[in-house]
Amino acid sequence: MKEIKAYIKPHKLENVALALHKLEGLTGMTVVEVKGFGRNRGAGRERPQHEQLYDFVKHVKIEIACLDEQVEEIVTIIKTHAHTGLRGDGKIYISTIDEAIRIENGESGV
Repeated sequence: MKEIKAYIKPHKLENVALALHKLEGLTGMTVVEVKGFGRNRGAGRERPQHEQLYDFVKHVKIEIACLDEQVEEIVTIIKTHAHTGLRGDGKIYISTIDEAIRIENGESGV
């Protein structure tokens, strides 16, 4: 199993979510509003450091647990529907999940 974490621009969430809903076998996703900064934090602007602490950019974080076979298709959907061509479109991270446990009944595995 894999976990996909994608950080995208908030106005692209609807496009990405609608495309992912069409994907057969997707068991769900989690969406969280987040703030942060990347390589371009405050570039070109000289201000005191305490003011730069408020320069966080709003993004949306999508988390998806999926089968290994689904990763390529999910990543393609996110890249296609979250892309604007502008700096700061976001990032996608893929990690391995060692185990999953359903709290409801203790069931574990894929």
